Amino acid sequence: MINSNIEEDLVEQILFDEKPLVFIIRSALIPTQTTFLTPPEFKQQVGFVVYPAGGEIQRHVHRPLERHLIGTSEVLVLKKGSCLIDIYNDDRELVATRELNVGDIMLMVGGGHGFRMLEDTVFLEIKQGPYTGIDEKERF
Repeated sequence: MINSNIEEDLVEQILFDEKPLVFIIRSALIPTQTTFLTPPEFKQQVGFVVYPAGGEIQRHVHRPLERHLIGTSEVLVLKKGSCLIDIYNDDRELVATRELNVGDIMLMVGGGHGFRMLEDTVFLEIKQGPYTGIDEKERF
């Protein structure tokens, strides 16, 4: 577990040979303090930022930093429906299957994955850009 302030059953880290493949963040997780679930070296940072009523985020811009990334991580938020996620290691072997429901969040950082819809389903997908226009997926 990345952060000891988070209940184990609300964030599941699926590993293969100690390598993280997927984080599943259940919809019931509502932290009371700012909590990042990913380590600082991950190419995609996922966390909850908590502010009290009347709090403020000071206006700002983000400096143009050049980063070198290999691979694509993605975050999916299940907005409607339910599905099964199949999680694979780098050798395309099934490691785990989990059911996902509305509000659950998946951070995919390694291996492969596939989805089987149990109901009509809508995802919000967040991943790194820029979009290259070429097919970045290798299906198996």
